[in-house]
Amino acid sequence: MAGREPYSPKHRTALVLTGTGTAGAYHAGVLRALAEAGVRIDLVAGHGAGAIGAFFTAIEGGPALWAQDGFWRQKAVAGFYAWRSALRLLGWAGAAALALVLVPLAAFVLGLAVFPASLLLSLVGADSGRTLADSYASLVRDAFAPGGLASWVPRASLLLAAAVLAALAVAASRVRTAGRTRERGKFWWRVFGAPVDSRAVVSYWQTAVWRLITGGARAPRPDPADLSRRYAELLTENLGQPGFRELLVLVHDLDTRRDVAMAALTDPYRRTFFGRRAAGARAVPERAGETLDLAGAERDHTMDILAAALCLPVVTEPWPVTFAAESYWRGETHRWCDRPGGVARLLEEVQAAGAEQVIVVSAATADRDPHTLTDLRLDGRGRIGAWLASEGAASVRDAIRSASPGFRRVQAICPDHNPLGPLDMIGTYDERSDRVQLLAEALDQGYADAYRQFIEPVVGAADSTI
Repeated sequence: MAGREPYSPKHRTALVLTGTGTAGAYHAGVLRALAEAGVRIDLVAGHGAGAIGAFFTAIEGGPALWAQDGFWRQKAVAGFYAWRSALRLLGWAGAAALALVLVPLAAFVLGLAVFPASLLLSLVGADSGRTLADSYASLVRDAFAPGGLASWVPRASLLLAAAVLAALAVAASRVRTAGRTRERGKFWWRVFGAPVDSRAVVSYWQTAVWRLITGGARAPRPDPADLSRRYAELLTENLGQPGFRELLVLVHDLDTRRDVAMAALTDPYRRTFFGRRAAGARAVPERAGETLDLAGAERDHTMDILAAALCLPVVTEPWPVTFAAESYWRGETHRWCDRPGGVARLLEEVQAAGAEQVIVVSAATADRDPHTLTDLRLDGRGRIGAWLASEGAASVRDAIRSASPGFRRVQAICPDHNPLGPLDMIGTYDERSDRVQLLAEALDQGYADAYRQFIEPVVGAADSTI
């Protein structure tokens, strides 16, 4: 908590949602608490998983996130950020190849158990001992006879290798970035490029947005450009109406090495925010390549922004975005993704959008005390999640410190303890409680933290006359 003045509902307030993966469920719990308490939110902003909460909250769709049958409670969430199919294929193929190689060894190991057991049975006078030994010897003789293991193991290995190569060739042909014809790298880099697949999570949340717009109807989802226009029209035409809020989402452009902010704002904040793109003495030409206006022609990229926010840096393929020929980038195709440390830039853009006080929501835990080290996660998803969680916590802490002088007040909502890593979609083991904590509990934790850290001590003590 930081700021120069006490919180007041009369000031223009922005809600900033930051984090990755499971952080979205925590955001949903906080959104529920803020909605129940009637906290005034003028602008909702986010990056990463925070884009989900921002997109839904902006069009009065928050309950669809936290309800008992809400989108964060569906079974499909468990499949988010799975390993890419090429890697899974190689893993299963490796296991099958290893099993083929180990078949002869398994026969030998089995003999080490069979013959001692046969000897013991013979010593106690049981006829079954000799029968056991004879049966095993007959089995081994048949297995290693011509046409047995010595014949079909090499054949199976060859067929397995051929199937793997064919599957990898198909996988490689599908990894090419749409809209880009120039790519450098060997064949295997095309296959092994990004280990995690974000397509399932992107498709899920785009479909969720469509169902929210259509009131839950099962109509086929339109193409991304059409869905983008429908969402943008719904939001911009209802800004200022009860339940609708201004929106600001941040992603990162890998090709220009700049952050891109998409916003839907009311006047005069819209004129101020986007006005610097126009020609003039005080114009900032770079802003034309760094900001997208949902009320303009750039609205066709609305779903691109949502998809890119859900693409993790390095570990997933970035989201390709092809600009119109008449746009600032003149028909180029760029690669967008999330930037875990983008909360500082997001706060800058929120300030440029006229926010006077900010509520920052992060699922990353605060600083740890001495002697609170936990067991290291050695699995791949655990290692990735540990880095994302650490990056997120440090970025939020530093961003709040540096941004505080620019706002009347900056309020943080974050858990004291959160065993879930950003990619623990099916839950994880919690050492403190000695049990498995599920993703659904993150919603309850966000709800409780919002009341304990902000609504009761801050909102409850606020003077509405300030």
